[in-house]
Amino acid sequence: MSDHNHVHGPDCDHEHEEEVFLVTDEDGVEHEMVIVYTFESQNKAYAVLLDRNEPEADGVIFRIEEENDDAFLVGIEDEEEWNRVAQIYNEIVAQEDED
Repeated sequence: MSDHNHVHGPDCDHEHEEEVFLVTDEDGVEHEMVIVYTFESQNKAYAVLLDRNEPEADGVIFRIEEENDDAFLVGIEDEEEWNRVAQIYNEIVAQEDED
């Protein structure tokens, strides 16, 4: 996982490897997603993904879990956890907008 946390945009001053994840939505439609931001809360890591083909669409937040040396994305089903990480992400975005 990356050691830096920020929203990547057109004014980003460094290169990133773009890893594409196939995410299936509730309608069974697959979307090519890329990680644009990572952050931690309560000793858990989270990733914000955007649709590679619809960059203006809302991001999706997943929890990053690790097993052995593999990391994988897990949907957040707990409402309290979701509200907490969504609020943190909204605060991060607001801070980035101010900069």
